[in-house]
Amino acid sequence: MAGAFLERWFGFTERHTDLATEVRAGVTTFMVMAYIIFVNPIVLGYSGVAGLEGKGLPFSPTLTVTCLTAGLLSIAMGIASNYPFALAPGMGLNAVVAFELVAGRGLTWPQAMTIVFLEGVVITLLVLTRFRQAMLDAVPLGLKRAISVRCPSASAGSTRCPPSSSCSASC
Repeated sequence: MAGAFLERWFGFTERHTDLATEVRAGVTTFMVMAYIIFVNPIVLGYSGVAGLEGKGLPFSPTLTVTCLTAGLLSIAMGIASNYPFALAPGMGLNAVVAFELVAGRGLTWPQAMTIVFLEGVVITLLVLTRFRQAMLDAVPLGLKRAISVRCPSASAGSTRCPPSSSCSASC
């Protein structure tokens, strides 16, 4: 019964897949992303960084929040988009927050998180107004090809992945 509901909800037949394949893919994705469960609290807690001990975020709460946000947002993304995207904190941004904003510039953690929040608002506005896409479209194709990875599923003369593609390249 549950399998039939999931089949209809996620359209396994149309996507030429089944529940077992999707569960294996989910477990594989989790295994690939699981490092962040421990690395994120280590980076944000300055573990092993001389001179910064005790100035970072506590390990256990940061680990818990990392797990909860990654799990809940991945589930929400799957339900809302009906597409298998996993979400988790980005390690590059975490390093910028920890070592540039807090350790380097002396901001408090709430101040640094406010900057991250405002950055998210700006990006959301750029996407919703389609200004982000206009900026991407303004870059000449030759320059795009010189600085990006071309999607193997893209048609000739295009750097964009077709919507039905499983391409993971940033096209």
